Amino acid sequence: MSIDPQITFGTLALLVGLALAFDFMNGFHDAANSIATVVSTGVLKPQHAVVWAALFNFLAIAILELKVAATVGKGIIEPGFVDYHVIFGALIGAIIWNGITWYYGIPSSSSHALIGGMVGAVLAKSGPAALLAPGLLKTGLFIVASPVIGFLWSAILITTISWICFRIPPNRVDRVFRKLQLVSSAMYSLGHGSNDAQKTMGIIWLLLIASGGATGDHLPMWVIISCFVAIACGTLFGGWRIVKTMGQRITKIKPVGGFSAETGGAMAVFFASDLGIPVSTTHTITGSIIGVGSAQRGFSAVRWGVAGNIVVAWVVTIPASALIAAGAWWAGRFLI
Repeated sequence: MSIDPQITFGTLALLVGLALAFDFMNGFHDAANSIATVVSTGVLKPQHAVVWAALFNFLAIAILELKVAATVGKGIIEPGFVDYHVIFGALIGAIIWNGITWYYGIPSSSSHALIGGMVGAVLAKSGPAALLAPGLLKTGLFIVASPVIGFLWSAILITTISWICFRIPPNRVDRVFRKLQLVSSAMYSLGHGSNDAQKTMGIIWLLLIASGGATGDHLPMWVIISCFVAIACGTLFGGWRIVKTMGQRITKIKPVGGFSAETGGAMAVFFASDLGIPVSTTHTITGSIIGVGSAQRGFSAVRWGVAGNIVVAWVVTIPASALIAAGAWWAGRFLI
């Protein structure tokens, strides 16, 4: 691999290691997205649910298209402005913010923490000229669109299923959807792996382009495999603090609701991945759970205080991680 003399092999290895640590933390932090509903409805025990989710996180490699990785790697900030201090700042900003939100059990977005970190670090270095407006606008649009799409699809699904199963005994419906929820949770884990792992691929791709170790047309296979392994391992260890918030505190759901939330959320994530847009799987599944609760028992069934706190975390994530990343970029100039 041809490396720019300004970036030593040791520095490159350190930054790739940091990126994979973020990817692991992404899986750890976002495990709740894939397993909260299937655990809360009692379909799977927690230890079985994380293995199930981790497996399908990794199997997403089979449906991989590098559209999201390309957006993160080449569509958010101009590669010509990137150096290893920018990458260091972006990753430290995202990792620290993820750690804070995990500690307090807040289901914030690892994706937007990374985007915020990238923006904050490159702004500290070069100012607004380094930002690419089209990629930022698409990402910003889907901060709102992805939970709304998840909400709508899930509400439509639960309403349709309720009409179809109107005359079927509830116990029989419950038995059927306990089995179907295994399929829907697998679908959501596939979507999570296909979108979230690519964000780390994108940041490593950006680093390799800056170092001369890759072109903008080809992402090395070792990056793809290592990112899927890291996010699957993170999911395997699970983020238990966030499971309770996602699966129990927003609204109470049964297997039929869990199936609808996971299926609606998966459809929204796959749609965004096909467009190459990095979305928050946290935002999406939260919108889907709220959609199920609202459609089944009205808006009063949703604990809007909890949901409101989550929305505040969404709003704060990008500026908070950007601010931390800007400080980390400044410190990184003296540390590495």
